[in-house]
Amino acid sequence: MQELLTILSGSLVGFTLGLIGGGGSILAVPLLLYVVGVPDPHVAIGTSAVAVAVSAFANLAQHARAGTVKWPCAATFAAAGVFGALVGSTIGKAVEGEKLLFLFALAMVAVGVSMLRRRGGEGDPAVRIDRRIAVRLLAIGFMVGTVSGLFGIGGGFLVVPGILFGSGMTVLSAVGSSLFSVGAFGLTTAANYAVSGLVDWTIAGLFIAGGLAGGFAGLKAAVRLSTRKGALTRIFAGVMFAVAAYMLYRNAGAFGLL
Repeated sequence: MQELLTILSGSLVGFTLGLIGGGGSILAVPLLLYVVGVPDPHVAIGTSAVAVAVSAFANLAQHARAGTVKWPCAATFAAAGVFGALVGSTIGKAVEGEKLLFLFALAMVAVGVSMLRRRGGEGDPAVRIDRRIAVRLLAIGFMVGTVSGLFGIGGGFLVVPGILFGSGMTVLSAVGSSLFSVGAFGLTTAANYAVSGLVDWTIAGLFIAGGLAGGFAGLKAAVRLSTRKGALTRIFAGVMFAVAAYMLYRNAGAFGLL
């Protein structure tokens, strides 16, 4: 039963990512905890980081073929972010499980708010990295990587605006370029947790398999429901707010709030 629930949970995350884009992977941790039944929050975070990395690199390949990845900017952002992810994941392993989940739920609220914000298409499609842009990307990359490592999430909701602010590229290029960082952050976090034995590789493999199948189905559905993407995004954001509220309630005692 656990194996089936793991595959179904992975499929749900993959389907969501394929249907509406970024933000779906943040559901991996609550699904692993409350549906699959992973008992340790740290194992759930470490295991989800593996799935996040694989998903990001799989999608990166598609964007690279489409020419939407600005590699110099993406590599600069990711280089600093990897160090941040190492710092964040080290801190995360040392934080009590309930406190980490409470903070994770607050991050889910931030993701939901970010998804509801409309993004424009402005930007420089021919942007080239220079010293000023590199400094901004390094500073922002480190901060975003730290958050990503702390919670074991891809951090795409922070990476995309971070790269936009740091470089001035178009949103389409920022989405494509962000996937390199998301994959690198997830890989760094997963490796750090794996060193401490906090990754369940069997569950990770099943979750990824389900995610690949769900992602394919999500892409197909996205084409059919393209005119309703805004409504779908709002519905998903609402689901995340509900899950976050449940997690806040379950773990508020860690801070003496209940």
